[in-house]
Amino acid sequence: LGLLALSLVWASAAGADTQILTDVPFTADVRAIIKKECKLQTRLPGFIKSAGAAVTLVDRLSGEGKRLELSISEVHAPSGGVFSGPKWIEVTGTLKGAGAPKHFRAKRFSSGGAFGQFKGTCAIIGRATKVVGMDIAAWLREPTDGAELGDAR
Repeated sequence: LGLLALSLVWASAAGADTQILTDVPFTADVRAIIKKECKLQTRLPGFIKSAGAAVTLVDRLSGEGKRLELSISEVHAPSGGVFSGPKWIEVTGTLKGAGAPKHFRAKRFSSGGAFGQFKGTCAIIGRATKVVGMDIAAWLREPTDGAELGDAR
């Protein structure tokens, strides 16, 4: 009986996860090579999940439960790695299904960090994307409307 109760609690907690698309759309004009090689649209949801957010990655958002609608709204990632200057990514999102919708904007810059001169464009923009994912995961724990996350502040 105790195991049954525990499994029901576990199932209800799992059902409380926020849905996120496994493939986040771009609303920005992003060069095809960046989309193809850097795979930011599929890496971002994984970074949010790996940062500890209670999310379920789905191919299609359902109208049921909590869901976070994300879009990659800006990417600056010229070729040339560190030699072409800093890279950045901006993501916007709306949390629905948990009361009134809540919106945020998150942005992070990277110039490559330690040993940046040995990193390519995808590694540098990937680094910024990972930190944006961590910002979004933290926001999901206590979402506020109109939040400016990371370097967007």
